[in-house]
Amino acid sequence: MDICKIHENASKCSVNTTECFMVLRTQAQKISIATLCGLFGTLCVFENSLVLYLIFSSPGTRRKPSYLFISSLALADILASIIFVCSFVNFHVFNQTDFSKETYLLQLGGVNTSFSASLSSLLLTALDRYISINRPSEYKLLMTRKRAWVALGLLWVTCATIASLPLLGWNCCTLDSTCSELFPFVDDNYLSSWICFVVVLLGCIIYAYAHVLWRAHQHVAYMEKHQAQVGKQNARMRMDVMLAKTLAMVLTVLVLCWSPVLVLMIYSIFSRLSNHLRKVFAFCSTLCLLNSMVNPIIYALRSKELYSSLRTVFSRFRRQLRASEESPEAESTHKSSVIETVCEDVHVTQGGSHGKSTLGLAETV
Repeated sequence: MDICKIHENASKCSVNTTECFMVLRTQAQKISIATLCGLFGTLCVFENSLVLYLIFSSPGTRRKPSYLFISSLALADILASIIFVCSFVNFHVFNQTDFSKETYLLQLGGVNTSFSASLSSLLLTALDRYISINRPSEYKLLMTRKRAWVALGLLWVTCATIASLPLLGWNCCTLDSTCSELFPFVDDNYLSSWICFVVVLLGCIIYAYAHVLWRAHQHVAYMEKHQAQVGKQNARMRMDVMLAKTLAMVLTVLVLCWSPVLVLMIYSIFSRLSNHLRKVFAFCSTLCLLNSMVNPIIYALRSKELYSSLRTVFSRFRRQLRASEESPEAESTHKSSVIETVCEDVHVTQGGSHGKSTLGLAETV
């Protein structure tokens, strides 16, 4: 549509221009997006909340820096799912335009903060595994709980600061610059900078994991040659290898889910997007929710400690459910036996003095 070509400075910051970014035209497309967002978002919140519960309900896991970083990742995914689903569905499905530029940029900042924190948490986890497997004898001295909390604090502050820059003035309306074709009010230069930030994060994560997996391969070869030596060091190696493989799976899913979105973002900076590509971008954005939903499943299946905690929680839940089901049955059986006894005693009483003695015996019992 010609009215949606964002090239006039006089109208590019008007709230009416947000309608140009609502690329879902048919009811089927809106229903599909709403279904995907509802399904992925609900499962993501439930699964990541369960991961947080499993980590902090166990003293053995909540004291470890590795699981503090994983809990930060789970928290970031929860926030990203809630903010993304609410804002994305309201914008593309319900076509709400009764919001100001500041409101939209605040919502976008929340989404960017959460997703950036998710990537940064994964980077800290990669660095944690890098130190653990590269310098195992010094790991406990280098990676303490205090340093882990400080790193997480800096992580969230940095991500929130970068994500709030458009709201603070780095937007195409304030600077009278070129606007992005994918996001209303967003400056193309800011989008380029955010993409570079994400690419740098991914590059650091890939480098750290490449080294971790290489060392893990060395440990596997070592354990195969020394199978008779079973001790604490070998047990620690097995844990490092297992966690390294787990986080490598997380990284693989991350790259597969984020690649289409990043490619389209980069393409939009250098070339004009067609309506079809913008629709593709809208659907590809839901892959970010899929990534947040898959991560907890990988933890539960690959982390021995979390899997053990999960089994304990399910066993406790089954016992409570069985107890609640058996309690009404026992009460009903007791009431039924009392009624039968009384009826029988009344019948015997009508039979004579022998019945009276029987009733007395029944009352005594």
